[in-house]
Amino acid sequence: MRRIEAASGVKTLLARPPLLALSIALVAMGICFVSLKAGWADRLENFYLDAWHRLAGKRFEPSHAALVIIDDASLAKNADTPLIFWTPLFARAIDTLRVVKARVVVLDFIFSGSPETWLAKLGAGDTAAVRQYDRGFRSALNGGRIVLAGYLVGEGASTDDFILPSPDYLLSLPEQDVAAHVGLANLTLDADSVVRHFRSRLPIGDEMRQAGLPEATLAALAARQAGKTDLPGERRRIVFAGPPGSFPTISFATLLAPEAHKRPEIQALRDKVVIVGAGYAGMNDVHPTPYSNTFGAVDRMMPGPEIQANIVETLLAERHVRSLPATLAMLTVFFVAWGSVYVLLRYGFLPAGAVGLLWCLLVAWGAYRAFLDDWDIPAAQMQLSLVPALLLAGLAKFSRAEREKRHLSALFGRYVSPSVMQTLLEHPEMPGLGGQRREVTVLFSDIRDFTTLSERLEPEEVVELLNEYFERACAALLAEEATIDKFIGDAVMAEFGAPLVQADHAERALRAALKLLATAREFSHWVQARFPNRNLPHFAIGIGIHSGPAVIGNIGSSRRMEYTAVGDTVNTASRLEGMTKVVGCPILTSAATLAAITHPEAFHFGKRHRLSVKGKQAEIEVVELWPPKEEEAKR
Repeated sequence: MRRIEAASGVKTLLARPPLLALSIALVAMGICFVSLKAGWADRLENFYLDAWHRLAGKRFEPSHAALVIIDDASLAKNADTPLIFWTPLFARAIDTLRVVKARVVVLDFIFSGSPETWLAKLGAGDTAAVRQYDRGFRSALNGGRIVLAGYLVGEGASTDDFILPSPDYLLSLPEQDVAAHVGLANLTLDADSVVRHFRSRLPIGDEMRQAGLPEATLAALAARQAGKTDLPGERRRIVFAGPPGSFPTISFATLLAPEAHKRPEIQALRDKVVIVGAGYAGMNDVHPTPYSNTFGAVDRMMPGPEIQANIVETLLAERHVRSLPATLAMLTVFFVAWGSVYVLLRYGFLPAGAVGLLWCLLVAWGAYRAFLDDWDIPAAQMQLSLVPALLLAGLAKFSRAEREKRHLSALFGRYVSPSVMQTLLEHPEMPGLGGQRREVTVLFSDIRDFTTLSERLEPEEVVELLNEYFERACAALLAEEATIDKFIGDAVMAEFGAPLVQADHAERALRAALKLLATAREFSHWVQARFPNRNLPHFAIGIGIHSGPAVIGNIGSSRRMEYTAVGDTVNTASRLEGMTKVVGCPILTSAATLAAITHPEAFHFGKRHRLSVKGKQAEIEVVELWPPKEEEAKR
């Protein structure tokens, strides 16, 4: 009983497109919710996000951070001095930046060794010159507003997991507070190794935190020293100012030039967080960002110092990427899925596909416009949620079409010729089961491209078309006293030579086929006139004819039976109808039918073929049958 009720409910649902569309839209909304939570479309979302970055180009002019880069020119001017001995140069640079009142100086280098230690190793001894070599740099560090770089190489559970500046420099920090002046330069990578997000703190062990080891990231610590106190604890997205080269950048050599503090570009560093980093050829501190990916190819890397500058700018400018509420995203998916599914069920796949494409384009355009205002719209999840909705709707439409086709077949049942009806009237007793063997000619005819035709018409229109066509087709067949056995969806099966004996059953079948073909061609004009501008395929039919023995009779049960023909002859006629598509001729008749006619000169036959048909090992010889004028034209 429950199965019957469930089946009845499904039929009711399929019969009501608005209700079915509502149900499928709810499924699409659920899929969207799960996708948002599970991150099924994260890769595609990243693809969109990267595309928005590249499409937007430079988004705004940075006002809180700037770059000082040790470039190739800087190296060339100090070619004889290894970088480890550049601390006096860093001290001069810091002094210049303090003169122009830079807010914070970030040294994006890990000073893991000191020149004084190296000089001692080289045998310079404990001379006053050696002891004073780093005095200026240590003094600069002690002056505050300096952030040094460290690096976390492990899980932060022991001191071995930290790469920190030399103890000589750590002891020079104000109050020797390492955590307040050393930031971890680690960058946060997404699953595809692209830098799109940042963290203000990295997880380290409690013992290391209590020991005063750093946990704040480099850019976050710089923002804190610049006055930003409410740093985010969660992973957040970087609001990039633009592609590489978007930040004001000054050569380190320019900063060391005489009277450098009087230069306008140096004075423009006032109140800014200045990140000093490497930018010379051959350095390894470059990383993929949204501007680097072009359809999977990494081609434009961003230097680490510029990424740090983007993070500082994001924090100090308080640029927050706001996300579209999941509820709003799901409701949008619901209404769009409802509309698209309803269009599919009512008007077919092409209009629904157009609606779906338009929706996807609108979502993508809206997501890009929202991106420019620092909003995040999950375009990929919203688009992909529509796919299963349309697939479910397509399956429902197909199921409904099949159900309606079966309904049409049951509704039409079978037609019999007047001679058969007369015979039954003369013998009113209910015939029993079984039948008799008879030599007959069987004709099968099928409408070409009926699936496409039915998809582009309303169900009521399909019924109207079939009714009109079968009315005319039956007239053509009955004119030759055919027994119209049954209608199978859009196909018709007829026999000649049963139940009444007809010596000329083969000729009757051939004449009926020509009349049926002429009827179908005339009917094609009716179709175009009745359904104009519907982009319907040309109405055409295929006909297969075969003669041979068949069992004719009432087959079924005592409660339900039908008069029909069964046997190999019937199957072969059906197969020949299907082969008309391959041969390119609307009517194919078997050699057996040709042999059964007594006046072959009355018909116009075309080429002969030997065809392999399903269910038979040996090939069948068939002949094309053409209307007289068409055969003459072919010749």
